[in-house]
Amino acid sequence: MDFALTTEQEDIRKAVRALAARFDDEYWAEHDQAVRFPEEFYDAFADAGWLGIAVPETYGGGGLGVLEAALLLEEVAASGAGMNGCSTMHLTIFGLNTIVKHGDEAMRSEVLPRAADGSLHVCFGVTEPDAGTDTTRISTFARREAGGDYVIDGRKVWITKAGRSQKMVLIARTTPRTAGAKPTDGMSLFLVDLDEGVASGQVELRAIPKMGRNAVSSYEVVMDGFRVPAAARVGEEGRGFRYLLDGLNPERILLAHEALGIGRAALGRAVRYAGERVVFDRPIGQNQGIAFPLAEAATRLDAAELVARHAAWRYDEGLPCGREANMAKWLCADAGFQSADAAVQTHGGMGYAREYHVERYFREARLLRLAPISQEMVLNYVAQHVLGLPRSY
Repeated sequence: MDFALTTEQEDIRKAVRALAARFDDEYWAEHDQAVRFPEEFYDAFADAGWLGIAVPETYGGGGLGVLEAALLLEEVAASGAGMNGCSTMHLTIFGLNTIVKHGDEAMRSEVLPRAADGSLHVCFGVTEPDAGTDTTRISTFARREAGGDYVIDGRKVWITKAGRSQKMVLIARTTPRTAGAKPTDGMSLFLVDLDEGVASGQVELRAIPKMGRNAVSSYEVVMDGFRVPAAARVGEEGRGFRYLLDGLNPERILLAHEALGIGRAALGRAVRYAGERVVFDRPIGQNQGIAFPLAEAATRLDAAELVARHAAWRYDEGLPCGREANMAKWLCADAGFQSADAAVQTHGGMGYAREYHVERYFREARLLRLAPISQEMVLNYVAQHVLGLPRSY
């Protein structure tokens, strides 16, 4: 068993760390507070070619695997950028996997090079107000007309970066759900022109005020008679849910590494503060009540990292990785949040103040226990698919 990263992978980490260091905590705090997209950061990573790290070389990308992409996002998060930084690019990295695998050549040639060079923003439209985690319950419907075009009506919610995206990977029903039918049948995947929909008045975007990760906004997307050409459909009609599954494991793996990065950023600040802050004539880090939670955080992060690395390796080797990807997401989200919580506690009252930044890490780490899938739904997966227990939902 070889746990060492390759020279190329270590070089990726170093290069990303150096570039991310140009954008300090003050930059991210300012953009989070102002609800302002980090243009300079995004452009810097686009210019350096990082956005296309997992896009095939044929289409202008780096052609690397999920592990390399995960290392990139972990370093971004660990720099202090957290989810605000990672969310500018992780949809480009994992969300286009379905286009790579199932889109036709015209679609791949149109989208992938522009996504790789940063000139095209893409969002991912799955979640709905009345469906949530149960994607089989989506009600957004794409009706095919005699001429071949589709007309889409419905709503999506929590769509990251929709306000900046020209395209959206969208799942919608093309066949009504009927009794006795498999609930995942009858859904189709589309790559739709969001800009065109907004300009025509067929699509409305509504920003969602939220607790954290404010530099990259989330939206409700309302579609009313949104007309899209048949060429916008990805692959075969009715097989969209199966195509969607190709993105779920890499998504969990990437988000797991982002959680690790946030946890390490929070831990680093807490350790420094514990060594510098003097109370009762001694640094507070000398007290076990402060030191032990930080030591536990480091231990949990290191253990979670091993599972996350294993999941990424299995995916890149073409091996089944549902078990590992889900466990990695659960463990990393838990470890990252525990680390951020310990960092706030270490700072005491100042941990609640924006100037020390750990409150921002706390808010962003909390998100990863909810998204892209809740901790409880991961345990449902493990109980059913790993332990063989009866399905609970």
